[in-house]
Amino acid sequence: METGQTVTPIPLWNIVVIAAIAAGIQFGWALQLSLLTPYVQTLGVPHVWAAFIWLCGPISGLVVQPIVGYSSDRCTSRIGRRRPFIAAGACFVAVAVFMIGFAKDIGHRSGDSLQNPTKPRAVAIFVTGFWILDVANNMLQGPCRAFLADLSSNDHKRMRIANAWFSFFMAVGNVLGYAAGSFSGLHKLLPFTQTTACDVYCANLKTCFIIDIVFLLSITITAITTVKETPITRKEAGDEEDNEGRSSGRAFFAELVMAFKTLKKPMWFLLLVTCLNWMAWFPFLLYDTDWMGAEVYGGKVKGSASQQKLYDEGVRAGALGLMINSIVLAFASLGLEPVSRLIGGVKNMWGVVNLILAACLAATVWVTKVAEAWRGEHGPQILTPPPTSIKTSALALFGLLGIPLAVTFSIPFALASIYCSEEGGGQGLSLGVLNLSIVIPQGVELGNVTDDYISD
Repeated sequence: METGQTVTPIPLWNIVVIAAIAAGIQFGWALQLSLLTPYVQTLGVPHVWAAFIWLCGPISGLVVQPIVGYSSDRCTSRIGRRRPFIAAGACFVAVAVFMIGFAKDIGHRSGDSLQNPTKPRAVAIFVTGFWILDVANNMLQGPCRAFLADLSSNDHKRMRIANAWFSFFMAVGNVLGYAAGSFSGLHKLLPFTQTTACDVYCANLKTCFIIDIVFLLSITITAITTVKETPITRKEAGDEEDNEGRSSGRAFFAELVMAFKTLKKPMWFLLLVTCLNWMAWFPFLLYDTDWMGAEVYGGKVKGSASQQKLYDEGVRAGALGLMINSIVLAFASLGLEPVSRLIGGVKNMWGVVNLILAACLAATVWVTKVAEAWRGEHGPQILTPPPTSIKTSALALFGLLGIPLAVTFSIPFALASIYCSEEGGGQGLSLGVLNLSIVIPQGVELGNVTDDYISD
């Protein structure tokens, strides 16, 4: 850079527009969490196989994000290196969501019998769409975060703000997704969704996914057309080395191995803490509504009709808790930067919120014991919801957990971008490496879930 030359900072609205893509991504994730497992049951897929289907998330994250991150670092497209992957990911999400929502209709037209409880063609279409969806979501998230780091121009504060906005829009997507999934009359907006093969529940899911397609594509098209990206040259991408005979596949694995070999101590600590952090998060994220139904409300999935009804009430209360969690997550995300300055930096804040996370998870045991004690006082045969004080305590935990979740969704990614910029590495590959410390504990936890289902 010549003396006296200044770099014009990227307008904040560019960062906000790109971060808004997270709302479309998370809208779909929220729909998956709230609607897909029951939908799988209607296709005739046993519960144990439903658990195996969920394993595609960590598997695709383990493989796809590092590869996509590496490829986006080296992409020499005329429209930029991140935008092609963002556009492709959004298109694949649209295709996958269509396949999932219309699986019953396509399966029926292909020969599935309405009388047969198992619909093999619909299952095949659903599973294919589900895997494509998880791959596409990983194609979207990595390049989006890398694009935000690029737009931040090595400004550490701007990187933290960018990831905080990404976390905020994840919360917005959660709220929209949970709200859409909880509204049983949504199919009335699109009456054609209810067909011979697709009942009201299926029609609601189909309508939700059609809305998701329109929402995500609208945000993505707006983002990639309004926020410009400067293409990189083949020399900047390092293609000269590949031209000497090294294949792109070998280059990727060499870069990945080199990335781990050259990691500095702060990045290793970041990976370790992130891994431990998600080992704490996943049990709650997987079992939160089940905890409300079984432990707090005292219902049973396979009990009597009254016990099942009590369990369902608890699950709905848990869904309310997730809504509260998402609202707190949104507000906490926007307050991260000023709060971090008050307590001495983002590292201190991450430490504080991890203590909050540990305290809240420990408090779930206390709430469970209090609920059990209340049922013990009234006799084990009582089949009524717990008193307001117990329900309020449980919902308060959901809300408080929104604070550490805001940090979990933003600070590790901001720190990874900062460490990467200091070392001069590729943002895409760096964030892909960080993602490994998220999906590995997720895969372990989901593996334990499938073992539990098999043993049952």
